[in-house]
Amino acid sequence: MFRSPLRVLDDADRADVLALCVQDPVASIFVTSRVAAVGAAPARLGGQLWGWGSPGRLQALCWDGANLVPVLSPSLSREESVAALDAFAARARRVGRRCSSLVGSAAGVLGLWERLHMSWGPARDVRPDQPLMAIRTPPLVLPDPAVRRATAADLDVLVPACIAMFTEEVGYSPTAGDGGATYRRRVEELVATGRSYVRIEGSGSSREVVFKAELGAVAPGVAQVQGVWVHPEHRGRGIAEPGMAAVVLSTQQAGYPVVSLYVNDYNTRAVRAYEAVGFERVGTFATVLF
Repeated sequence: MFRSPLRVLDDADRADVLALCVQDPVASIFVTSRVAAVGAAPARLGGQLWGWGSPGRLQALCWDGANLVPVLSPSLSREESVAALDAFAARARRVGRRCSSLVGSAAGVLGLWERLHMSWGPARDVRPDQPLMAIRTPPLVLPDPAVRRATAADLDVLVPACIAMFTEEVGYSPTAGDGGATYRRRVEELVATGRSYVRIEGSGSSREVVFKAELGAVAPGVAQVQGVWVHPEHRGRGIAEPGMAAVVLSTQQAGYPVVSLYVNDYNTRAVRAYEAVGFERVGTFATVLF
């Protein structure tokens, strides 16, 4: 139970965290997936969850780890939202920036950035309008039968494709710092857990990934697709739509009836492709990159 408006959460708060996140399961899937998997203790999370609310009532939280991710209850009043963001920003300034980005629902992210930019800025990029999209029905286009779950045997061509996607999307290579060892382990983890999908063409030394996507986060009933990428030399061939349809169908059959993703608003080609598959906009994300 709360004894102050803001405190670091732990395993005793696990049920309250999940109850808050289920109010908007698509938008809060990152936090839900982590807490459902390992609990709320900072030592296992690899970061901290800051909770805000009145006694006995968790109304907002903020994940402080590799990313800073605010989650606000949809029922909060404007005054309560302002108070929660003020509290999160004050703590963030006090502990200093430990994250590479702010990401999540636009109201929370942009509200935090408004409070933090003077002390944390400048940002490398601010993406204020990223459509959050979801599909709850079977895909509207036929799935690509060549798209499958990746295996360990695919890592030699998959890892370079993932690096290319990350660099194109974020603006720098994930190999910086440790030569890509940490990033490769993440790719290996996604492959080992059946959350990496690929279409590979060619054979032997000419094998290459032409389409890939991952389930970056999964929670009861919901999965979020990330890292969607078509090889530049194969764009314009109509690969994305059936590829995404294959990912959606496989994910739904695996027990996640709602499949979501978020996309940059300026990537109109990707937005149209997702809409063709059956995704609909359900909200707005924002990202601040450092």
